[in-house]
Amino acid sequence: MLKEFLDKNNKVFKLVCGAGNECEQDVERLTALYSKAGAQIFDICAKPEILDAAKRGLEKARINKDRYICVSVGMKGDPHIFKAKIDNEKYNFCGICEEVCPNDAIKNNSIITENCIGCGICKKGCQNNAINMIETEQDLNKILPILIEKGIDCIELHATSELDEDIWDKWEIINQTFDGILSICIDRLNLGNKQVLLRLKKMIKNRKPYTTIIQADGIPMSGSKNDYKTTLQAVAMAEIIQDEGLPCYTLISGGTNSKTSDLAKLCNIDYNGIAIGSYARKIVKQYIKNENFYNESIFNEGLKIAKNLVEMSTK
Repeated sequence: MLKEFLDKNNKVFKLVCGAGNECEQDVERLTALYSKAGAQIFDICAKPEILDAAKRGLEKARINKDRYICVSVGMKGDPHIFKAKIDNEKYNFCGICEEVCPNDAIKNNSIITENCIGCGICKKGCQNNAINMIETEQDLNKILPILIEKGIDCIELHATSELDEDIWDKWEIINQTFDGILSICIDRLNLGNKQVLLRLKKMIKNRKPYTTIIQADGIPMSGSKNDYKTTLQAVAMAEIIQDEGLPCYTLISGGTNSKTSDLAKLCNIDYNGIAIGSYARKIVKQYIKNENFYNESIFNEGLKIAKNLVEMSTK
């Protein structure tokens, strides 16, 4: 049980495969590599085929104990449910979007939808405004029962939107459908400190103590750089949660990297673990994309890098 594991372990590592990452091969390989490296929780998008891919990854790693899968769902306005779309009338084939995409989601004037994680980096870099971000919502009443039947350990809601009604609708569905650990991913992009805390208190009001994870997000999908400045907002967000003393587990996320643990300790932040996505995926990308990934020598090269990050984050 995930709750028992969190109660016994002070610092855990959560690999964020990407709430919008629908590439089965990448998710399987990331899960296999980081599971072998010591990661315990794996965050994936809420799709049955991706859940199957993650479970294949765990099987490849041959580690059956203390490995847990969390599925993430978003709402209107949440960047994690966006997909890039090219406006062919404005697109001029300059190649900038293809170069800056961290997930190889743009090839030959086309978006590879399953690879797009909604980060919006391509849109920001496009000088012709030829890329738009399109929302892709799911029907939770249909998808969650399928995922629960297949076997999951946690459901995470990205409660970052300013649209309160949508949040409460989805939160009610999740609570009524799943009786395990729930996670709330929240940041300050649209909310002030007071609003964040009010929202969290309302969301956990009817839940038993320590049945909820608060994933304190600094700046979502911003952790590609490995410096203290990049992870500063993530640690600051965790401090806000800590100071309020909410009866929840706290994971630091959003701009996290190999510096997060050190900075959190320097700031005397009490937390249960660190969730790393962009940076964790970036440092092993060349191995994940290698067609011979499961070759022992290639896998082990990637494993050294992944293991170093896990150890630095959980020390």
